[in-house]
Amino acid sequence: MLVVTLLFGLFVAFNLWRMFAGKVAPAQAAELVRGGALLLDVRSTGEFAGGHLPNAKNVPVQELERRCDDVCHKQRPIVVYCQSGMRSATAARILRSHGFSDVHDLGAMARWPARH
Repeated sequence: MLVVTLLFGLFVAFNLWRMFAGKVAPAQAAELVRGGALLLDVRSTGEFAGGHLPNAKNVPVQELERRCDDVCHKQRPIVVYCQSGMRSATAARILRSHGFSDVHDLGAMARWPARH
């Protein structure tokens, strides 16, 4: 039982680390967007329709691989977000693998600074 509990704890810790590792600070994300970075929402179209950050573009992560050319030019900075941070991490990897070099993963939409 102890081994199962330890393994479960490691699994949870690993997933939390994956969600927050490599995330851009919220204030820095807002500054990037103010400076012209694209704010990319990778949640579903239904989630996006239910509410999103101002001026965000929606490309669901499931469509991103085939729609990379529709996102923006590859030199433009991109700040990507989703609901929890898992899909945005996946989207950041996809974008980088397609030659986008200035990609910043905000993670969860809730991390966006309230005053911006």
